[in-house]
Amino acid sequence: MLLYNVTLIIEDSAAEEWLQWMQEKHIPEVMATGQFLSNRLLKVIDSPNEGVTYCSQYVAQSIDEYETYQQVYAPAIQENLNTRFKDRFVAFRTLMEYIA
Repeated sequence: MLLYNVTLIIEDSAAEEWLQWMQEKHIPEVMATGQFLSNRLLKVIDSPNEGVTYCSQYVAQSIDEYETYQQVYAPAIQENLNTRFKDRFVAFRTLMEYIA
């Protein structure tokens, strides 16, 4: 199993709007692709960065499901984020494999 982690730092002024959008729109849209088994949204409480840092995590059963998501669904889903919160966030993505 794989964990797809998206760490995002959002400006303080947009954090509340972003959080609501994530919970009501973005996460349901990602999960509706059928490529992930579960998800969670975490807030980093000891971040040294300005703004508010969140991690959204999605569990995929296999690399094939992850790759399908990246190739078929991610471009449009990420464009929605980029358009709505343009110049108000930075993000980086990490793919990890469960060991134990």
